[in-house]
Amino acid sequence: MFGLGPTELIIILVIIVILFGARRLPEIGRGVGEAIKNFKKSTSEPSEIDVTPEKKNEGSEENAARVDSDRESKS
Repeated sequence: MFGLGPTELIIILVIIVILFGARRLPEIGRGVGEAIKNFKKSTSEPSEIDVTPEKKNEGSEENAARVDSDRESKS
């Protein structure tokens, strides 16, 4: 895959154990596994797109028009 043999994998494992400690390895493995699972799930499922039209606030537009006309009449 990446040209890593068994010796290189063992060296990498030893370095990881030294850096993180044996107690945290299951937690790290679980987190990596969940991340990979979520990534695969998100790439395989089509994304949901919301295509509902937005509702316009007709009342606020009328109020804005009324305020604009009031300003023009006062000027």
